[in-house]
Amino acid sequence: MDIAELYEIFRAHPVITTDTRQCPKGSIFFALKGERFNGNAFALQALEAGCAYAVVDEDPPQEPSYPPLTPTLKGGEWNGKGVGEEGRLIKVDDVLRTLQELAHYHREQFRGPVIQVTGTNGKTTTKELMAAVLGEKWHVTFTQGNLNNHIGVPRTLLTLPFSSEENEIAVIETGANHPGEIAFLCDIVDPDCGLITNVGRAHLEGFGSFEGVIATKTELYACLRRKKDGFIFLHGDNEHLVPKAEGLKSIRYGSAGHGYCVEGEVVECNPFVKMRWRSKDEADWHEVQTQLIGAYNIDNMLAAAAVGLHFGVAPEQIDHALGHYAPHLGRSELKRTERNTLIVDAYNANLTSMTAALDNFRQIPAAHKMAVLGEMRELGAASAEAHRQVMEMALTLGLERLWLVGEEMSKLANEQISKLTNVTEVRFFHNVEEVKAELAGAPLTDFLILIKGSNGTHLYELPEYM
Repeated sequence: MDIAELYEIFRAHPVITTDTRQCPKGSIFFALKGERFNGNAFALQALEAGCAYAVVDEDPPQEPSYPPLTPTLKGGEWNGKGVGEEGRLIKVDDVLRTLQELAHYHREQFRGPVIQVTGTNGKTTTKELMAAVLGEKWHVTFTQGNLNNHIGVPRTLLTLPFSSEENEIAVIETGANHPGEIAFLCDIVDPDCGLITNVGRAHLEGFGSFEGVIATKTELYACLRRKKDGFIFLHGDNEHLVPKAEGLKSIRYGSAGHGYCVEGEVVECNPFVKMRWRSKDEADWHEVQTQLIGAYNIDNMLAAAAVGLHFGVAPEQIDHALGHYAPHLGRSELKRTERNTLIVDAYNANLTSMTAALDNFRQIPAAHKMAVLGEMRELGAASAEAHRQVMEMALTLGLERLWLVGEEMSKLANEQISKLTNVTEVRFFHNVEEVKAELAGAPLTDFLILIKGSNGTHLYELPEYM
């Protein structure tokens, strides 16, 4: 069975699942494999649960615990098209590759613009801001959550509409932690234009160096250079990206006074960001009170404004979208509990995002301030120095309490801390469970608390204890 034939089945059954716990009636189950699971073993179960077809690359076991199968699944020989003349099992050489090829095939039928977004920090927030802005005029298909890898990207593309209406647009987020991954995802997405939010010192264990991060992220630029009408949205102030974009058609955004297509600046952070922006054709500023925390989000908002203007969204509509967007998924969320006010930014962390969060926290006025900082993962040989820099910066903020969580943070406990005069209490915890136990025995009250760390540290579990 070739991709064109599989595509006709997909057109009749346009819902994809990879989880037997979620098998909508008439969907197609793709039996993916991982280090700890093999979807082939559950293919028949998926069919019984409601899937119309299952795509496999191994013969599924006939487990006696399964309910009786439909007649089309009994007997027959594998012939590359399924079991039996009307087989609902579709056997391929590689299920994951087939999913990716099907997604690319479907994307090629889509006639609306496709924007690919990547970057070290802010790509999910930028993608969502872009979707919010574009949604003022367009019907937008965009990556849900952070499904931005070799599985999530195909699944997002397969949600693109079949219709060829003129008001369709797609915003596809792509992530990477090894060289070549963005180029690979570009081959699947085939973007018409793209945006790199920034490059930072994250996943150094996989990239090998900061230069490796830059080279991988800018694989998006290389992809768009090969397209006749490819272009990028470019943060004009980024010293690492601007040289790499030389020769590419670009729509630039950034700080005021440089003649960018869109320029802007932060007005205040208390704690939400108030910003103003304008296009190069406007004399007057648009001032927007946002629901975002963190001055660093100015770049994300300007990127969304630049994208919106290019695709015909009116400035007033852009203002509306930026002002009404509310962050979620543990990204710079403000949460008020019965006892404290929390800034929860516990989805991810690296040296760049951690220092930006601390610098922003410094600017927010509060009588009693505290930070709970989790370790940063996948930094390789740079890990010890990065964690030391974070601790030293945190010690300059005048916090009443500083709690450091995780093994990498705990390694600093035995080092001399020379700036303790600005902090009443510095504590080290090996894991989030120790923090929970401390909070249960000695609850905190009347603090403004920054919670920031890598997702694997599980600091996102703390708000209910505060």
